[in-house]
Amino acid sequence: MKKNTPYYICVRVLLLAITLVVNGCNKDNDNSQSPQIADKNSVGCLATNDFYAVHFSVYLKPSGDLKNMDRAALLKPYCKELPGVGKAFFSADLIDEDIRGTPIGIRVVELADGTKKPEEFKELRTLIEIPAKIYAKGVVEAQADIDKEGDYAMILIVGGENAVSEDDRLKIPFHVGSNPYNPYGWPRETLIGVASGVGFVILGLIYLLYRIVKRKK
Repeated sequence: MKKNTPYYICVRVLLLAITLVVNGCNKDNDNSQSPQIADKNSVGCLATNDFYAVHFSVYLKPSGDLKNMDRAALLKPYCKELPGVGKAFFSADLIDEDIRGTPIGIRVVELADGTKKPEEFKELRTLIEIPAKIYAKGVVEAQADIDKEGDYAMILIVGGENAVSEDDRLKIPFHVGSNPYNPYGWPRETLIGVASGVGFVILGLIYLLYRIVKRKK
């Protein structure tokens, strides 16, 4: 196949698009959807503000008989999209070792619709509130019963009573239930990969049609 033909160019574009989609989907295993929890660095998603960073993950207690349930299903971590309501177990691995000697308070709150950006948080109610204490092992843990679908957030208050500014509050939003904009709960990296692949396919087809029409003229 000649390299300068429109068919060759189209094939190259399609192969690139497939590569982007596959790479994007494979990132599921490095973030929120992988059941392998031995390596904590590969679990959850990165949550940050200007001063602090954590690896955030949520485990949802399955309904039904737990004795006959697969271990991978019991230990499946989610990131910021929980499939449904129930008892949720939250884990935040402190990346910065300097704050492991600093008291950290925890709040899990329900948010008003459409307030997923930390600077726009509008709290409806508090599900749990844990007084500040030191997490010397670097893992902040909490659990809460989520009784309805919607938007929520886990807020880490670094410094406890001494946390005086918004910069001392690391706000991690998450959604519970089906998301009309992301019905399969795919991580953001997967969505970007799929969107990029589709975009390249469309551009390749447009270019191919353009070359065909031009040659006919």
